Amino acid sequence: MQQKEIRLKEYGRGFHLITNDVLAALPDLPQTGLLNIFIQHSSAGLSLNENADYTVRDDFETVFNKLVPENDADYKHTLEGADDIPAHIKSSLVGASLTIPITNGRLNLGTWQGIYLCEFRNYGGVRKLVLTIYY
Repeated sequence: MQQKEIRLKEYGRGFHLITNDVLAALPDLPQTGLLNIFIQHSSAGLSLNENADYTVRDDFETVFNKLVPENDADYKHTLEGADDIPAHIKSSLVGASLTIPITNGRLNLGTWQGIYLCEFRNYGGVRKLVLTIYY
């Protein structure tokens, strides 16, 4: 097993393709194994999805904002702004980790799959990931 923590650049709100950031941070991969990616934040998440057409990411933002709107009068956890509790709820919906198989020394992603940082805060700051390779 190998483990490494990385810091991503600061992204604004939205769904951001970070596959290349993750790949650049990885050492040589074993022939077979698993990569677990864990985000150390409760108001952002990770997802695997379409990596070719950027409009998919725009549509994700639209749908998530309809599912969990800001400024709902029933929300109580709003101390840090209108995006506070919606960001935590959205993070729970997408999850905090991904596990990707390693085959022939490479991440075994589908043809159109990419790794997304799902940033749900307007100003979430720098996000940290823990990358763990299991042999």
